[in-house]
Amino acid sequence: MATENQQGAPSVVDRYYTRWYKTDLKSKPCEDQCVLQHSNRICVITLAESHPILQNGRQIKSINYQISANCSRLQNKVSGKSKRGGQFLTELAPLCRITCTDGEEYTVFSCIRGRLLEVNEDILTNPSLLQEKPSTEGYIAVVLPKFEESKSVTQGLLTQTEYEDILSKRRSTNPEPC
Repeated sequence: MATENQQGAPSVVDRYYTRWYKTDLKSKPCEDQCVLQHSNRICVITLAESHPILQNGRQIKSINYQISANCSRLQNKVSGKSKRGGQFLTELAPLCRITCTDGEEYTVFSCIRGRLLEVNEDILTNPSLLQEKPSTEGYIAVVLPKFEESKSVTQGLLTQTEYEDILSKRRSTNPEPC
């Protein structure tokens, strides 16, 4: 995925967001996710480049924000300046389930604590956005950490450099992609 446009200028994501990574979520190899953190505290949850959904030409069959019988992320409603009413998420709160045409199912988690501001309904009608533009139009959700937790919200997440080191170690120990 290119991080610069043709003129060599950084992309909007690279200019305004810090990338944080969570690898092997719930001990599932390579199910890595990325948290794009803006200076205003808002965090955008996306799939990391190494996630199996983005590998080997996989096709997405469906995306479901219905987490359980009583919990749908699509029912999330926020209002007002302080974004009242949004569902509160923990680090391992499921955001959605993605099913591929090969039958594999993946759960995408919040990775951080905070209030769910929105989910990306565009990927429901156009799932290819998730694969073609995972850091921009193919994002999963937007989460706002509590103000007092905004500095510590990235504890337990990896920096871009640490993440690249892990990818490099994976390649050296297992030349087959995840």
